[in-house]
Amino acid sequence: MDRKPPFLPSDLVQMHPGLALLRLAALLAEGSEADEDTLDLMFEQMEVGALDSLSPGEMWPELERGLMAPSPATMVKALRECGVLEVVLPEVAGLFGVPQITDTADEIDLGMLLLAALSEAARRDAPLEVRFALLVMHAGKSDSPREHLPVHHRHIERGVPRIDAICERFGVPGVCHDLALMALNECERVHRVSPVRAGPVAAMLERSGAFRDPVLFEKLLLVATCDYFGYGDRLGETHPKVDLLGQARDACAGVEADGLDDADLSLARAQAIATAFRSERWADSEA
Repeated sequence: MDRKPPFLPSDLVQMHPGLALLRLAALLAEGSEADEDTLDLMFEQMEVGALDSLSPGEMWPELERGLMAPSPATMVKALRECGVLEVVLPEVAGLFGVPQITDTADEIDLGMLLLAALSEAARRDAPLEVRFALLVMHAGKSDSPREHLPVHHRHIERGVPRIDAICERFGVPGVCHDLALMALNECERVHRVSPVRAGPVAAMLERSGAFRDPVLFEKLLLVATCDYFGYGDRLGETHPKVDLLGQARDACAGVEADGLDDADLSLARAQAIATAFRSERWADSEA
């Protein structure tokens, strides 16, 4: 039986081979699944050096296009299956096969979590910076000490320079860099928010810009929500801990900042949150 020729739109033939390879992956994210012939074509193009003469800055528009498509996970999956992801984003490729602890006794593959979270972001029509944060925020976990898995000790320390390097390499927008670093530092804390620890909740709100930059804070909450639903078997449309943070922020709206120094303002916010949560542990300052 004759093999079906690979999917190759005519406009790609005139492009630089490396850009055509990435454009093909981005087009797959717009609604097609990569069959074996297409993946073979992509692998062959990579093997003959199609990407060698491309700078990361030239690659970024195609990656952005795929990330903003209806199925960004399809692009990432196709790039991985043909070996391109290891070349273009080794920090992300290294996450596949690495276990991550969940809030149950189960574990989840970090790569699969990333794909599911990206799919959730697309379903929610999330902006580029949210999708980018979901793509890179686990970068520090790819080489966590095996003896500690599925827990990732000190992954933030490893993740910061990797995210910095990715952003510098591709020249991504500053808002993508800022949100990715915030997600690295705060997303797992969002998942652990407790109504009996008002002090840490107040500290998190202050650190993550809830009062200083509410738009960025809302994007962090969207990252956390997509990550939460990426674990699967979640009911409803909202993340319970995100809802809790929303209640805490609303409780702080009535706190008058005039005449208060930073310490007193933080204390007043913690007390307001404690009242809203009916919590007595408002003085605990560690999140």
